[in-house]
Order: sequence, then C-alpha cells, then structure tokens
Amino acid sequence: MISVPVYNQQGSEVGTYEFDPAELAASINKQLLHDVVVMYEANRRVGTMGTKSRGMVQGSTKKMYRQKGTGNARAGSKRSPIRRGGGHTFAKTPRDFSFRLPKKAVRLATRMALLSKFEDDQVKVIDQVRIEAPKTKQVVGMFSQLGLDASKTLLATENYDTNVWKSARNIAGLRVSPVAGLNAYDLLHQRMLLVTTGALDQIRGKVAGTEADAN
Repeated sequence: MISVPVYNQQGSEVGTYEFDPAELAASINKQLLHDVVVMYEANRRVGTMGTKSRGMVQGSTKKMYRQKGTGNARAGSKRSPIRRGGGHTFAKTPRDFSFRLPKKAVRLATRMALLSKFEDDQVKVIDQVRIEAPKTKQVVGMFSQLGLDASKTLLATENYDTNVWKSARNIAGLRVSPVAGLNAYDLLHQRMLLVTTGALDQIRGKVAGTEADAN
C-alpha cells in the first residue's frame, strides 16, 4: 500500500492519500518505458531535410572532355558528386520518422511511469488547484509554498482549466496536463509530479474500467 501526504495550495498538510500500487501496474517494465519514450521522440522529429542529387543540380550532362589523350583523369559531367557544385551521391530526401506502438502498451507505460514516480518519491499530492483568474504569481507562490521547482515539474489536474493553463504558460519548463493528456514521456521528462487527488481518482477509475472491460 502506498500512502502519501496531501497538501493544499498554501503548503500545509491536510490529509493522506492511500492506494494499492497494483491498481496502476503489476510491475515496471523499463524496456517498455524506453520504447515509448523513443516513440514520442521519433514522432517529434520533423524530417524535412533535403539535398540535391546529381540529377537535380544545374549544369550540362555532357562529358567535360574526351576520355583519352588529354593527360587528365577521365571525367564525366560537371554534375558529378566528386566535383564542386555537383550533386550528392546519396541525396537526402524528406523522411517520416514517426511510428506507433499498440495503444494498450502506451497506456500501460503511462501507468508504469506514474508508479515509478511514487516509488522514487518524486510525487506531491495536492487537494486541488484553484486559480480564480489568470495570474502567474499565484502559481509561482503555490510552488514556492510546496517547495517545488516549477521548471522541473509536471502539474496534472483532473480537467483542463483555462485559468491554470494561462497562469502557468509563462513559467519556463513547467508542464501542465489534464488526466486525458497524461503520457509516459511527460511523466519521465519532468523530475517532479504535482498531481491533484481528483486526477489520481480519475486515473484509478480508468484503470478499473479498463480491467472490467477486459474481463
């Protein structure tokens, strides 16, 4: 059983949150986490590189001079890759590096990454995050009270909150995600996780619902 203290926005402890780690994942598969991170990194690659082949550069295709009798090495056209201004031997073309792993594997990796955060003591649970109006100062103050470095933290909430997102977007390095958008890459990328109790309840509820559907 995992038991962690629950804090409020002022940094005061207001209770505890307990749950069975098996509700998230039976174990942590490092290879699966690695594969999912590689997938997210590959999908971020633009792949718009491009160079010209010998058939794409300007210039005549005529042989520069006759094959024999000049005393020079034999040569083809000036588009040849061995000459300055010629084309590339193996020209690069735009490439799509993206690929997808099975949805079940990606979802399981997200739960494993979340479990790893609890096991490594890199999680702080907060009862709620309530911002009445977009004010960056309020979010900065909340992180200061909780003793967290905002630039290395992922804030996970139960729903998308416009005020929270607008208040946090000017803080360099801080990532904000509702439960629906939570993924293993963001969880592993940020050193600390600040999560609301409502978000944890939703995650546990989704896992329970998935297992019920499977049975």
